[in-house]
Amino acid sequence: MTIVREHASVEAPASAGRALLRVRDLRKHFPIKQGALQRVVGHVRAVDGVSFDVRPGETVGVVGESGCGKSTLGRCISGLTDPTAGGVYYGMSDEDDARLDALLAIPEAERQQAQREELERLEVGHRVDRLQGDAWRAYRRNCQVVFQDSFSSLNPRQLVKNIIGRPLKVYREASGGDLLERVTELLESVGLGRHHLYRYPHQLSGGQRQRVSIARALALKPALIVLDEPTSALDVSVQAQILNLLGDLQAEYGLTYLFISHDLGVVRHMSDRVVVMYLGEIVERSSRHDIFTAPLHPYTQSLMAARPDVMEGSTEKGWLLEGTVPDPARPPQGCRFHTRCPVVTPLCGWEVDDVVRTLEGADAGLDALDAVQRHSPFHAELAFTSEDAAERLVRSLRSDGVKAAMRDAIVELERTGASVEVRFHEVDPVPLEEVRPAHLTSCILHTSRRAELDERTP
Repeated sequence: MTIVREHASVEAPASAGRALLRVRDLRKHFPIKQGALQRVVGHVRAVDGVSFDVRPGETVGVVGESGCGKSTLGRCISGLTDPTAGGVYYGMSDEDDARLDALLAIPEAERQQAQREELERLEVGHRVDRLQGDAWRAYRRNCQVVFQDSFSSLNPRQLVKNIIGRPLKVYREASGGDLLERVTELLESVGLGRHHLYRYPHQLSGGQRQRVSIARALALKPALIVLDEPTSALDVSVQAQILNLLGDLQAEYGLTYLFISHDLGVVRHMSDRVVVMYLGEIVERSSRHDIFTAPLHPYTQSLMAARPDVMEGSTEKGWLLEGTVPDPARPPQGCRFHTRCPVVTPLCGWEVDDVVRTLEGADAGLDALDAVQRHSPFHAELAFTSEDAAERLVRSLRSDGVKAAMRDAIVELERTGASVEVRFHEVDPVPLEEVRPAHLTSCILHTSRRAELDERTP
């Protein structure tokens, strides 16, 4: 059996060195359309306010459950999908980076004309979705992608030599006999040989196809490679071979990886820094060592509990995840993980929708719900078809059938006839804060909002 070799870490303080890529408040919302006229009735918030840097030569791992926005993030970074807001910035100097952050910190309505013009200059010159002409071509050659499904990402009608050689031809790097030799060298660098040149993708195994994908990504000697679940569709022994290959290539060529995966074991072996995503947001970000020895966010701890073999001597036991991921079109208020969190507090963002999420299917009168008049996400009046149904809901919300934190978050619960008015304590989203050196989390138990929680706790 092939063993995955330990990845050589290049960990450095978050402030050390120039960043190759900067992601700033990146958002990607997909419209939900209904009816014959296809009117937009909502948006799926696949990526919702993500920010981090990628430094040259390192591997940044992005981990989370299916549907958390990992692949959409990778597509935005690689330029395959335009963001809804925010942006991905490439090739900026440290001076421009500092200026960019200063300008973005100013509310749009308060920016002076000179500041708007300066921000426009930075975005036109460095924001990936606004690059044009030679600048766009330069980014495309310096950011390559290896997709999860190697079969669908390779043209089934082309030979391997044409698949790998196409980037070289498009950028006029080689032609004729020189092109064939370059393709052969690339094949050999990923563990294949000249005898694979005249094969079609369907004539290769899954591991061989993924090696061809990696060779194609290496053809133009890119600065960054986005690896979107590159081993999840492969057998365990083949996974180890591909991971070892990626590590060797990084050491040889000084590559930078954005490694997207749901497998914590793979992320642990490959990453220098780790970004943990949940429902479109980053909930924790730090070095590999800190994430796997001292995770702070309950969601990260829950992921670790599902794979206890990846913990590096941590005493944290974590909790197994319960329930399902909420609808990304209507993500929870406050901390988005609070609907599944085992250590949830009254200040984590309980709202009117949690009444439905928590009591759906229970005998609490929700089947008789007639209308909902919302005053805010935290305050609404629920009208029922009968007074009995309204009374059942009130009793249910005051019973032990709901979490104590949810009961404590209720500020007002009053029935008037067949109508129930419910209001929860209003909270703001929990920001991603640095709570240890280069270790950020958005859990209220560790951020500056903990003081507010302590004041409310007897």
